[in-house]
Amino acid sequence: MLGAIFPRNSFFVATIFAGAFAFESFFDTAVTAWYKNHNKGKLWHDVRPRFLEGGDEDEDEDDE
Repeated sequence: MLGAIFPRNSFFVATIFAGAFAFESFFDTAVTAWYKNHNKGKLWHDVRPRFLEGGDEDEDEDDE
């Protein structure tokens, strides 16, 4: 049966590798998008401006 679809073993192995690579790329993109959406507002790229703007104000209040 597989001989009719995949006439050579090398073609069968190449198809498996290509499918695994495509699935890995899709799965990685989907999980990363879900993670960023689930943790919106808690990730570094979301909170970095707050730390850069307000970081010096706390030190000034303690000195007074």
